Amino acid sequence: MTLVALERVTEQQWDELIDGEHEPWGGGVAERFSWREKTHNVGIRAPDGRLLAVAGSVLADIRVAGHQFAALGIGALFVARDARGRGFVASLLDGLLAQADGEDAPGRAMLFCRAQLVGMYGKFGFREIADPVFAQQPAGPVRMPISAMWRPLRAGTSWPTGRVDVLGLPF
Repeated sequence: MTLVALERVTEQQWDELIDGEHEPWGGGVAERFSWREKTHNVGIRAPDGRLLAVAGSVLADIRVAGHQFAALGIGALFVARDARGRGFVASLLDGLLAQADGEDAPGRAMLFCRAQLVGMYGKFGFREIADPVFAQQPAGPVRMPISAMWRPLRAGTSWPTGRVDVLGLPF
């Protein structure tokens, strides 16, 4: 298996990854949300060239109780049904977080996930955000109905307390 950089994930690639799976993102209201396009994408390819898993990231502006900062927004992490349980999430996260090295990189990463995935992301250093998180949708800001998590990307970085506003669409 090979981790590869992808310029973008095409509609055809999504169709192949999802492979007819009903409610591939777990169903619920979040599946109908508008999500931000990712600027950096990675994937895992099988030896035959088939895409088995993908994830993307984007720099996002976050405001917490009046304090504004940039975070590496991680999203669109998906592993094909027949490839789950093979450790691909760790490789995808490593590929995305590698871009967060350097002096100008944000000090935090953030993601949204279904409640049943909180424990898995916790194994990778992500912590659940306890305060309410809001993000934009075409009709205006909404309180996110799914879990939000964060991870420090530099030693000594913390997450401030208070209402969280993602400035733009969620990722």
